[in-house]
Order: sequence, then structure tokens, then C-alpha cells
Amino acid sequence: MKMNKVLSKLGIVQVNEGAATGAKWIKAKGEKLESYSPVDGKLIAAVNTVTRENYDEVIAQAQTAFAEWRMWPAPKRGEVVRQVGEALRKYKEPLGRLVSYEMGKSLQEGYGEVQEMIDICDFAVGLSRQLYGLTMHSERPQHRMYEQWHPLGVVGIISAFNFPVAVWSWNSMLAFVCGNTCVWKPSEKTPISGIACQNIIAEVLKANNVPEGVCGLIIGGRETGEWMSNDSRVPLVSATGSTRMGKAVGAAVAARLGRSLLELGGNNAIIVSESADLNIALRAAIFGAVGTAGQRCTTTRRLIIHENVYEQFKKKLVAAYKQLVIGDPLDEQSHVGPLIDQDAVAAYAHAIAEVKKAGGKTIVAGGILTGEGYESGCYVKPAIFEVQNEWPIVQHETFAPILYITKYTALTDAIAMQNNVPQGLSSAIMTLNMREAELFLSATGSDCGIANVNIGTSGAEIGGAFGGEKETGGGRERGSDSWKAYRRRQTNTINYSDQLPLAQGIKFSV
Repeated sequence: MKMNKVLSKLGIVQVNEGAATGAKWIKAKGEKLESYSPVDGKLIAAVNTVTRENYDEVIAQAQTAFAEWRMWPAPKRGEVVRQVGEALRKYKEPLGRLVSYEMGKSLQEGYGEVQEMIDICDFAVGLSRQLYGLTMHSERPQHRMYEQWHPLGVVGIISAFNFPVAVWSWNSMLAFVCGNTCVWKPSEKTPISGIACQNIIAEVLKANNVPEGVCGLIIGGRETGEWMSNDSRVPLVSATGSTRMGKAVGAAVAARLGRSLLELGGNNAIIVSESADLNIALRAAIFGAVGTAGQRCTTTRRLIIHENVYEQFKKKLVAAYKQLVIGDPLDEQSHVGPLIDQDAVAAYAHAIAEVKKAGGKTIVAGGILTGEGYESGCYVKPAIFEVQNEWPIVQHETFAPILYITKYTALTDAIAMQNNVPQGLSSAIMTLNMREAELFLSATGSDCGIANVNIGTSGAEIGGAFGGEKETGGGRERGSDSWKAYRRRQTNTINYSDQLPLAQGIKFSV
């Protein structure tokens, strides 16, 4: 399908409005933002960004809609989300293709991202009938205690370019069934994918007479995110992005005693044991390191390899990297697409210069690609360096396909190296030794929010809580009981006796 047909099918025009309250688009009065594809450097479309006036209108409408939406039975809200999932199935091909073209990830990963959206809709539909509370026994006779969970209000969602649409759905679909309204600020680097999603969901909202304002969209830059972070009308801000951005959002939200759900950077490692299946380890390491051109928060950035298999595994890595095809991500023969923009390329080049300055040994040389097929200037070669884990550049997350490798002797040392970075998102060990696996998963093992055995650091499933520790932010999304982040807890006590006994046996006579 040609890109102009893709855009037409998704309701994208040459210049789009950057504010919506559901099915209604608002004339945005900000500056024009143009989205260029890193695939070929061509203009996709433009969008008029929001002003503060536009932002306030969308938030006010979300507040108004919340008063009605929270009264809809949760299963009825779940039915709306079910239909959103069906609409995404209908538009999976064009939306996946747009995601791939605007962000630069492979076409299969673009389709996979839309599939994640479909999967979270299915998860949320079931959840809409399982928003359970608890009952407790009271110490006072003829009293009943229980807890229940109520919706929060307006949920603000700030998403990053590397998953232009999926992260919005992870938050919004759970927030919707919990009775909240949502306002989404997509990344200014991938705004057209956000507009496409709003067009898709608008059809469903309109068909079900959902109150205008339940699902809002605002497109703008850093300032727009700051408005949301400082806005007391938004009780929860869910933000995905860099640790630097997350610290700013977290501080602003905390200053007004609001809630933040932060999904930030990762510096993920795979430990390759001497008892590993090296073929499985190789596949996991390569996909983890070069998938999405290294632009995932779960990207494998470090390999910690046992000294007895170090040279053997290194040779396998070098041989495999020679087979990587770098090129147009819409071509299914390509393994590695472009970085998102020239700034990302500059960060990649800076990291390579820094690791060489620190004394890193080049195993697979990097470089910026030019010439036919690489006209956008965003294509780079995946690189591998031998390093020391404590070097500052290794401690830093670079959003690019740069893999650092080092060796270990004892597993306890490998775990210590893996944990000895500021971030704590995803981790993995490759081993067929049960004792090693269990140690890695124990309280003295990985300190990350995700710890895997014999699979890589990327590719977490819907259903399991997703998130990390330390500078990764501590938030959890997508699965398990992460729905509780989108609700407020209330403890209730009912006295059905004809007396008023006090807790802790306190006596009070009047």
C-alpha cells in the first residue's frame, strides 16, 4: 500500500489539527509542526500545534466528560474498549505501516505495535469485570469493613517516539475501563501516528454516544507537557521517555501532590552463562541490541559473558552482525532501520567517540551510512565494543544500536555488574543451570523490574506488569494489578448496630 493511500485511509490530510476532544477536532492556533520520515527524509504531513487556550479547552472538556463517564458501568465502558480493539484490527495494516514509516522501525515491528494495542484492549475488556476490592473483619461487633476503588478523573498521557501509539493504549484502555477520561500528548517526533489513532477511536466513541472529552488529544512540544505536569486538574500524569524528562515531570507533579506513573530509561544487560544455549543467547542478544535500531527502553545495551565462552560467543556475534541488512524498514528484508532524526545520529556518534576515548576496543565498527538508500542521513551501523562496566559512557543510556560486552568469572560478580548502573528496567540470563536461574531471580539477583531466563530483554507481553526500578521510574503498566494506578482507594466501614463502639476499645461517654 502506497503511503498516500495509507494516510488517506487513516484520515490524514496535508495539514491536520493538533487538538481533539474525541470525535470533535479543535482549530489549533499554535505553530505548524512538520513530520518527516527518517526512512527517506520526505514530508509525511503537518499539524497545527496547540496553544494554552487549546490545551485548557481539551482539559475542561475532559473534566466535564468525567462526571458522566464515571457513572457508566465498568462492563459498558469495557464494551467500548472492545470495539476499539475491533477498529484497530480493521486498521492494523495501514496504522502499522504509518508507524513504521514515521518512526523508522521495521514493518513487522510496526504491525507488532498495533497488535500490542489490540491485545491491551482484550486485556482491558476482561478487566472491566474484575475491578475487585477487599472485605475485612472489623474488631467492632455488627460492623462491616471493605475497600473499593474509584476513578481518579483526567489522566494525562505523555508518550515517546519509539512506541508512537502502543504506550498510549497501554494507559488509556486501562484508564477508560477504570472510569477515567484521558488526554494524550504524543511525541512531537511522531505526531501523525497520534492523529491516526484519534481518528480511529473517534469512530467508536461516536457510534457509542460516549461523552465528548473522554478521549482527548493535544499535540505540542515540551511546553505542552509542562502545562500538563503542573495542572492540578490532571490527578495522574503517565509519562514515558528519558530519565531527564521523567525527573522534571515527577518533580512538577509531586510539587502539587499529584500522582505520576513514570516509564523511563533502561540500560539492560544479558548475562551469558557458560551453561547457556549459545544459539538461543545469540538470537536474543542480536534482536535485543539492534531491534528498532536500538531505540527501545528494553534494548540490550550490555552483554556480560562468562570467560569460558567469551571468545566463542564474541565470534558468533561478529559473524551474525555481518549478516545484518540495514535499510528501508518497510522492506521486510531489512533488519535495521534508521534512527529517528539527526539529533539521534549525533548522540550515536558522540557515544562511539566517548567509548573509544575511554579505551573501548572495537569489535564491530560503527559509522554513519550515506549514499543511495540512506539519503535521510539517519542510518547508522550497529556497533560492538569491549568495555569496563563502570565507565561513564557505559553507565549512560544511548538510544542507538551500540552494544557493550565484558566478561565475568563468578555469577555473583556478573549480577553485581548488571545491577551496577543507575537504571533498572529489564534484564536476562541465558543458562540451562537451574541454580543459576533461581539465583538470578532471587532477592539477591537482578534488581530490575523485569528479569528473564532464556529470553532477551525486549518483547515483554501484555498481562505482565511492565516497568522498572531506580532511574527507570518505578511505574507499572499493562498488566497484573497495574489498573490500581488509575484509581483511588477508599476504605468503608458500615455500622449496622444500635450502638457506637469505638476502635481500639476507646470509651467516650457524653
